[in-house]
This record gives sequence, C-alpha cells and structure tokens, in this order.
Amino acid sequence: MAKQYIGIVGLGVMGENLALNMASKSFGVAGFDLDGAKVDSFARKTSGKNAVAAHTQDAFIASLDSPRRIFMMVPAGKPVDAVIASVRPHLVAGDLLIDGGNTNFHDTARRIAELAGSGILYIGAGVSGGEEGALRGPSIMPGGNPDAWPVAKAVLQAIAAKADDGEPCCDWIGSGGAGHFVKMVHNGIEYGDMQMICEAYWLMEKLLGMTPDESSKVFAEWNKGELSSYLIAITSEILARKDPETGKPMVDVILDTAEQKGTGKWTGQVALDLGVPAPTIADAVFARSLSALKQERVAASSVLPGPVPAFSGDRAECLEAIRRALFCSKICSYAQGFALLRAADQQYQWSFRMGTISSLWRAGCIIRAQFLDKIKEAYDRDPRLANLLLDRYFAGIVASHQQAWRKVVALAVENGVPVPAFASALAYYDGYRSAMLPANLLQAQRDFFGAHTYHRVDKPGVFHTPWNG
Repeated sequence: MAKQYIGIVGLGVMGENLALNMASKSFGVAGFDLDGAKVDSFARKTSGKNAVAAHTQDAFIASLDSPRRIFMMVPAGKPVDAVIASVRPHLVAGDLLIDGGNTNFHDTARRIAELAGSGILYIGAGVSGGEEGALRGPSIMPGGNPDAWPVAKAVLQAIAAKADDGEPCCDWIGSGGAGHFVKMVHNGIEYGDMQMICEAYWLMEKLLGMTPDESSKVFAEWNKGELSSYLIAITSEILARKDPETGKPMVDVILDTAEQKGTGKWTGQVALDLGVPAPTIADAVFARSLSALKQERVAASSVLPGPVPAFSGDRAECLEAIRRALFCSKICSYAQGFALLRAADQQYQWSFRMGTISSLWRAGCIIRAQFLDKIKEAYDRDPRLANLLLDRYFAGIVASHQQAWRKVVALAVENGVPVPAFASALAYYDGYRSAMLPANLLQAQRDFFGAHTYHRVDKPGVFHTPWNG
C-alpha cells in the first residue's frame, strides 16, 4: 500500500474535514482516532480516495511516508500531551508534529522546548473557520520550530482559504508559540466583533422596536458596505431564520446565555500581563460571563429600577448612527488586538509582520472582512505603526463617524440598554487621544498610602512627598 503524505490524529468534525480537504488537494492522508466509530465514518467518506482509515496507532504510523507529518486535532491541554507521549517513541529526527487546536501559546513553547535535541519538528498552528472552513479552506497561522515550515508549507498552504487576490491565508508567523498567540488574539478580536454586533441588534430591538426580520434586512444592507464581513452576513441569516417547531424567529427561542472556551479570556489575561489596554475585548468576555448569570438577572429585573427604553426620533437616522458606532467600535477593538500583537512581538522577539497577519484573516476565518484589506494597507504604509487609530484611513473614519458613535452610546445609557463594547471602545478612544489623564492624582494616591513615589512634569528624577508630615 502506498504511504500517505500526512496523518490526522483526532477525527472529530474539524479533524475529519481537514483530512477531507487534504485528500481533495491530492495529498494522501491517514486518519486515526481512539473512537472506532469516527474511524469508520472517515473510511466511508474517503472511500475511493487516496486515504487510509487506521483503527490502531501502529497501523497509522506505519501508513505514513517519511518524514512523517502528524496533524493533531484533539482538545487542547492534556490530550495533546497524551498524543505526543504516545507517538514520540515511533518518531525520528525530521518527523513533524502539528497541533491545530486552540492551544495556549505557553503550552506550545513548552512542548517545543521538551522536544529540543530530539530532531522532532513541531508546529503550533492556529486554525480558524469552523467546520466549513476546515473542509473548504481555513485561515491557518503556523508558528513553532522554523525548520518545520518547509516540511509543512506545501500542504498547509494548499488547504488554506484563498483571498480575492489568490494568496493563501496561511504563512509562517514566527518561532515558539507565535502561531497560537496570533490565533488567540484573533479569537479575542472575534469576541469583540460578536459582542458589538449583538449590541447593534439589541438597540434595534429594545430601542427602535424592530422585529428580527426588520433587523435582518438592515444587517444585509450593511454587509454591502464598509462593514461587509462574515459575521455581519451570518447575523442577517440568523435573524431571518424561523424556528420550525414554533414558527417564531429562531433568535427568540434561543436562551440568552453565551458560552466560551477560553481564548477570549486568555487574550484579556495576556493583555494585563503585558500592560496593554484591551478593554473592549475584555468587556466582550465579561458580557458573556454576565449573560451566564441568567437566574440572577431574572431576579434582579424585578428588583432593580431603570428607564424603560423609548425612542421618538427618526429611525433611519438612528440606524445610520448605530452603523457608524459599530464601525468605530470595531476599529478600536482591532486597534487593541494589534497593539497586543505588537507588544508580544517586542516581548518574545517573534518578528511579526502585521500586514501579513491581517492578510491571513481576509478569508476562511471567522473575522474575515473587507475591513482587513484596509489594515494591511495601513501596515504597508507604516510597518512600525504604533496603533491603527493613528493611520490616516482609520483616523479619518473615526473623525467623520464619532459624533454618531457618541450619540448612540448616550442614547443607550439614557434608555438603560447595555452596550459595554460600544462604551468601552469609546472610552478607549477618548483615553488614547488624551494628552493628559487623571493618573497624576492616582499616582499621588499611591504615593500617599504606599510611598510608591512619582515623577514630576517640571524636572527629572523620582520623588516622594511626606503627605502626613
């Protein structure tokens, strides 16, 4: 039997679809899973193709050509370590392990260090696009051992999504945990995007009294302009869908408790570790946490007073203001994400190419959007750009849109409609554009109770005032 070019360990939806994607690109692929039913399913779906469905690890290893390429699509954490421990005795120098899960970048760096000296190559690859992306072409963000890239490049770029210019949405990110770090930030930005869209929808419903069908048409129209993106498109589809059991809008029969898998939380934690302000991403995570307090919220709704939303203005004007607020908030969320990438690059010396990273997200991934071409152009103009808000295109958008943004946030506050991402993004913008902030008082407070010292505006040095003296 002919040897296979690459093997997949973990034949869940993502793993199986990636394997089918590889087979469709003429790469021989072997599949293995501890669950025999999944192996049987893979065998049926690859019947007649250049593929092997292995029911044992020994058969799986034996089916692979040299150098062996093993793509792990198992849950992050201990399952990845278990797969590595299981296959490592069968590998030799030059063989390659790829982790395609949502792994913490620190774990990826640790695994690379543990394999040092063995000659076994390792890649931590962020993979975005869900099950459809895995089958038809995801965005792939590989990082790890630089010597591994030539071994993996052909297959990873072949199965990746292609942008409108034909370029694959897959390129080398950097050493160590760089690939999984970029995927983590991608997911953090995704949290922000989703929360902002939900806030726009909630303003339409609670403030303007719009039905899901009406909101669906608005999002469909927005998808034709500067907000054009995968998430805006699917939002329109979701709001138009009816529940087959009740005939009600599907969105109205779904419980309002959002779940999360941790990558958004990691983004906020790393931002705190690196001292990078990313409040909009963090508030999107907190909004999910608040939504999970369903019973408490129901109880609080009958106890805590607040205004009853009421709007008497022009609906069309308000919708346009919401659109502009959404776009400005989106810019700030991405600005925070790329600022975090910049700080991590300085910390870990990954040599990030920001324009390249944004180009990898133009197709295949969840945050794919027309908007990303503008980010690439911004970094093409200035590869050392400190913040997206300083680019002439984005600065111009916010300058022209910000009054509407402010009105929307004020309107939401006045009517008691929660918009944490919109408000957080606006506060970030106003803080970033402020030459002076009240941190002078804060530092004085720290010096008062803890003798933490301070710097002066009129002369160099470090000072302490004996406040109680």
